[in-house]
Amino acid sequence: MHRYEVAIMMNENRLTNSFKSYVGWDDDEQISSCETSFIEHELSPKLHPGEMIIAEAQSVLLFTPVNEQKTGISGVLFVTNFRLSFITSNEKHLKETSYQENLLLGQYDVCLSNIDIIYLLTGDKKKRLMTGHRFNDKVKGLHIICKNMRTLSYSFKFSPLGHGKTLANALLHHAFPKRHQLLFAYDYREPNVQSRYSTPTFRCRDDWEKELQRTKCFGWTLNSSNNKFRLSPSLPQFIVIGSAVIENHLRIAMQHFRDGRLPTWCWSTVNGATLSRKADVVDPSNLTQENAMLEIVRKSHPGLLRPFIMDLTKNLPSPKDVNQSFIKLREICAPESARQFWVQDNHFYSLLEASKWLQYVSSCLNSALIAANKLNRNESVVLQERDGRDLCCVISSLAQLMIDSHFRSIVGLQTLIQKEWVVMGHQFCTRLGHVNSTDSVKSPLLLLFLDCVWQLLQQFPAKFEFTETYLTTLWDASHVSIFDTFLFDCERDRYCATKDVSPLMLRSIWDWEEQFMDQDLIQFHNPLFNASKVQDDLLKVSTEISCLSIWTQCYYRFLPTLEISNGGKPLEDFAVRTLINMNDNDSKDTREVCTPSNIGSFFPFTHWRSSNSVPPSTLTISSLSLNTSDLQMETSLVEIPEHL
Repeated sequence: MHRYEVAIMMNENRLTNSFKSYVGWDDDEQISSCETSFIEHELSPKLHPGEMIIAEAQSVLLFTPVNEQKTGISGVLFVTNFRLSFITSNEKHLKETSYQENLLLGQYDVCLSNIDIIYLLTGDKKKRLMTGHRFNDKVKGLHIICKNMRTLSYSFKFSPLGHGKTLANALLHHAFPKRHQLLFAYDYREPNVQSRYSTPTFRCRDDWEKELQRTKCFGWTLNSSNNKFRLSPSLPQFIVIGSAVIENHLRIAMQHFRDGRLPTWCWSTVNGATLSRKADVVDPSNLTQENAMLEIVRKSHPGLLRPFIMDLTKNLPSPKDVNQSFIKLREICAPESARQFWVQDNHFYSLLEASKWLQYVSSCLNSALIAANKLNRNESVVLQERDGRDLCCVISSLAQLMIDSHFRSIVGLQTLIQKEWVVMGHQFCTRLGHVNSTDSVKSPLLLLFLDCVWQLLQQFPAKFEFTETYLTTLWDASHVSIFDTFLFDCERDRYCATKDVSPLMLRSIWDWEEQFMDQDLIQFHNPLFNASKVQDDLLKVSTEISCLSIWTQCYYRFLPTLEISNGGKPLEDFAVRTLINMNDNDSKDTREVCTPSNIGSFFPFTHWRSSNSVPPSTLTISSLSLNTSDLQMETSLVEIPEHL
């Protein structure tokens, strides 16, 4: 059974800057249907404060992803110190669009930090370009693979001589910076926007004390011995440790753990059981200090119970394993050509299994559920990992989501990520590859976590305030090189950046108003969530692979041939929002809910539906790529949820 059974229909009406190629990349003939009636030299991106154009190429062709007919649009391509920007004459004003539009990035823009691989295209052949490469010959085409699975193919066939080479050299040089100070965040000078999503940073004592008070924590105390990061460069300046720890003993004990990461508090139950995390000891033959610190954890429990130790390196993949799995997943979810798409379609199930991605999602959910069950039975849990900065973040966050309803709100989830990932030193810069280094190991552990959260959302759709659109947007935002939240490896690096000769202005990713308008922020809120019915019930998630699904919105949204026209989960959400709005307005009207024609299964990430160009249409689709329940609605009548 094929993954997709797709019928493609092309509309004869085209914009003046659209094209359909009937010839190859190397053919010197003119493309008869390619027209560029607009004046290209008048097109340019609206630059942000501190942004500058490095190179540009005119009369560039941008091809529709995975399209056998080589259709697309023509425009001008720019490289700035922030993004790769493609400008075409038919881009609409933000208020005229129905899809999500980032205020910092245009419809066809991609942040340089999002670029992962660049290929040089010559006919049907491609050659991967490495940093340091210099072009001497004419560049005819580029194929770009992004970290969020977006693919971009450009042709310089009609560009003036030398434009393609100049742009390719600039892109290769600026997309893979070798120093952190070369990221655009250091040049961006726009004033900060006050956000409605007020999220604690945990950089001050007050944030930690409020969280300790909220969880009614006892047996643990807030400690500031790591002031100015003197004891551990990767831990925050404030850490929560067992109350029985003596100050002098703390300094000695930290020396015996990797990077000084001794058992630190994460969360507590009202009965006193705690979730904590730690790194391995430096010398495995000397466990004296480790045993002493675990004894402190035992004494912090009201019943003096020994904690349950979870060694995450035994049952979970390494960061390298996760990265290799992601690369295989991206190969089948973001094919580079229509031919590759159909070849993989015949073996999709085996390719998906070979990627091990769902296996790793299952393992993480299972480990988190074990920890949550232990905590629910009033047993303390200590998560242990080599450095305590990778899978510890994933499992600790998931366990808290399963057991504490506070973290299932938008601000709650942001608080959780800020507490367990950002200030606790997850290596975002290294794992997301913001700075090019041959020694570092890239690994999208944040995506693995967000996928696990998405699985929870599928099994408990009314338990979370946020939507899958919020989760997908969060993954995209981690590749925007403006906000400090996902740009650094630890709090010490952020602190040093603010004290640099050219100091960095810290900007939180949680200030969503800097990126989106209200019409987009509405899509972050789950219409099925009822805050008045929130309760701290343990989410007993089904962790078997057979109970998990592919996150289609995040992984398939850049393949227009797979979108279900006027169907899918977004259509259901729209109907529910409409009914809720009618209920809030005390309306007794039971008329049919009319669904707008521009909503598809990948809404609000569908760009082509808001333009005048006509995409391929998906007529039938298998149950693997999209759930059968997401197929096109036969009627506009929707049952009103019980809580309404």
